Amino acid sequence: MATTLPHWATGKEFSGSSGRFGDVTDPATGAVTGQVAFASAEDADQVITAAAEAFPAWRDTSLTKRMQVMFRFRELLNERKEEVAQLITAEHGKVLSDATGEVTRGLEVVEFACGMPHLLKGGFTEGASTRVDVHSVRQPLGVVGIISPFNFPMMVPLWFTPIAIGAGNAVVLKPSEKDPSAALWMAKLWQEAGLPDGVFNVLNGDKVAVDALLTHDQVKSISFVGSTPIARYVYETATANGKRVQALGGAKNHMVVLPDADLDLAADQAVNAGYGSAGERCMAISAVVAVGDIADTLVDKIKSRTEQLRTGDGRRESDMGPLVTAQAKERVLGYVEAGQQSGATLVVDGREVSPDADGGGFFVGPTLFDHVGTEMSIYTDEIFGPVLSVLRVDSFEEAVELINANPYGNGTAIFTNDGGAARRFSNEIEVGMVGINVPIPVPMAYYSFGGWKSSLFGDTHAHGTEGVHFFTRGKVITTRWLDPSHGGINLGFPQNE
Repeated sequence: MATTLPHWATGKEFSGSSGRFGDVTDPATGAVTGQVAFASAEDADQVITAAAEAFPAWRDTSLTKRMQVMFRFRELLNERKEEVAQLITAEHGKVLSDATGEVTRGLEVVEFACGMPHLLKGGFTEGASTRVDVHSVRQPLGVVGIISPFNFPMMVPLWFTPIAIGAGNAVVLKPSEKDPSAALWMAKLWQEAGLPDGVFNVLNGDKVAVDALLTHDQVKSISFVGSTPIARYVYETATANGKRVQALGGAKNHMVVLPDADLDLAADQAVNAGYGSAGERCMAISAVVAVGDIADTLVDKIKSRTEQLRTGDGRRESDMGPLVTAQAKERVLGYVEAGQQSGATLVVDGREVSPDADGGGFFVGPTLFDHVGTEMSIYTDEIFGPVLSVLRVDSFEEAVELINANPYGNGTAIFTNDGGAARRFSNEIEVGMVGINVPIPVPMAYYSFGGWKSSLFGDTHAHGTEGVHFFTRGKVITTRWLDPSHGGINLGFPQNE
């Protein structure tokens, strides 16, 4: 029988009052494996209130004790990452090695947050004026909302949660309704690590839950990752309700290949970055830009590698798993058809795949298009599936112009052995994250993650020191300890002496 997946608040599960549920499926088989509770507005208020009530005590908990919890959480997560990887594969579909890698990258942010005592250090100036000292501190916001996508049910929450908690905030996480089990697993792990009840909470559901977080007066900030239209809605709604917002949106990531590049390396990485996790990554490469006369050779190399990939159940010996839902599959198939109709050359047709899986899973095989034009929907839209498009340009300048004209600016890469070209590319390109012979340039946890243009709404990226500043507010304290000679009345504006 399908399991019921509840909310989590004050250190325990509760099913809520709405009576509404959504199906959770195994993408490799198509079977419904769970029913996740959809929150009502009253449920959301209960979870947010639990976080608000837990916040003052956690804020006042010493950094030493907070870090003891953080270090313990890090050890538990590292010990059990294969366990949660199984949950991710069962609900998202990505292969187990990819799911484990996702958890490992999230673990790096936990390790970064273990340095919070250093990251929260303020400044101090002695004698700024006569017998006047000034110092600054960073203090937590209060209740922070995190709205995470289906494609990284552990890594994306871990971009935000450890930093928010380490800084002294209380968290309400709204995971994707498509794969919510990892969030509930994480809640129990935080509890086992010693985190006080109410500091980490899970609110499941749909737009009702999202809107509650965006408008509730107890929620001080929103961190979001998802599509650009929803990121824009989240940003506009939450800021209108007085919240600070970091809303990371969609992407159309380009990989430029110059004529001097190692084409075998470039082909390997185009396949890895285009088809990993069935293309359901905001940092996936979806457009390869072949410069000069290398396109035919490069396409042949990508084609030969693509045809060798094994598609199937992520718990088997597969290279690529299914898409997350039946709707996602139909959407991607629609783009494949549209690409053909628009005149692009279909080099590898993923509709012909025979997956290694049982039942009616949501599979589309790796798909490769050549001679793609910038007016085609397979180029203009974020497909979020295993569809790789090759565009041909004559020069480096044309490649840069093409990328900078795109409305998205999340990630990009260039493959070359020319250091001058690489430096020029990284300087001129209008994209937030750039790889030089690195196809998916996801930064380390101590750098920030975030795009430009329509890939980010708000001015603060995820994790790194930007994350620490996002989840804290600055306060400056000016202190004078008077001696008897400094008494008396003076209504003039205070001046430094």
